[in-house]
Amino acid sequence: MPRTQRNDNFIDKSFTVMADIILKILPTNQKAKEAFVYYRDGMSAQADGEYAEALDNYEEALRLEENPNDRSYILYNMALIHASNGDHEKALGLYQEAIELNPKMPSALNNIAVIYHFQGEKAKEAGQEDDAENLFDKAAEYWKQAIRLAPNNYIEAQNWLKITGRSEMDVFF
Repeated sequence: MPRTQRNDNFIDKSFTVMADIILKILPTNQKAKEAFVYYRDGMSAQADGEYAEALDNYEEALRLEENPNDRSYILYNMALIHASNGDHEKALGLYQEAIELNPKMPSALNNIAVIYHFQGEKAKEAGQEDDAENLFDKAAEYWKQAIRLAPNNYIEAQNWLKITGRSEMDVFF
């Protein structure tokens, strides 16, 4: 039984019904519809903390999906799972792939920056000051890109950029 047919709460059931109606009326090909079903099931599994199942669904959606923008969101969600599981290198690669397909994805840019910042903090704790500074510089570059795309977001990152002297701008918005 597909995951979306197992939803127990009203909101999930409502979303599933609406998504099914939209799938039936939108002029998309069968492959795109199948990709969406896998993507939807992946999101549901991810929300339930069933990361292996979510990744399986996302991988199948990725195999079927041809639209670059839609593929970018599949990759983004896969990266979220890998990042939350501590596989930062895999997450970074997936975020990069997502950005290549959709360069206007500030959340992916922000998440890359967060990973680099985290790695910089770890390097600093280990006494690797040069490595830490390089990682902080990488984080800064990605945060600047994210802030340019979404100037009213990432206030903490904006403050960090100013405090650390990594901001060339006084105001981002």
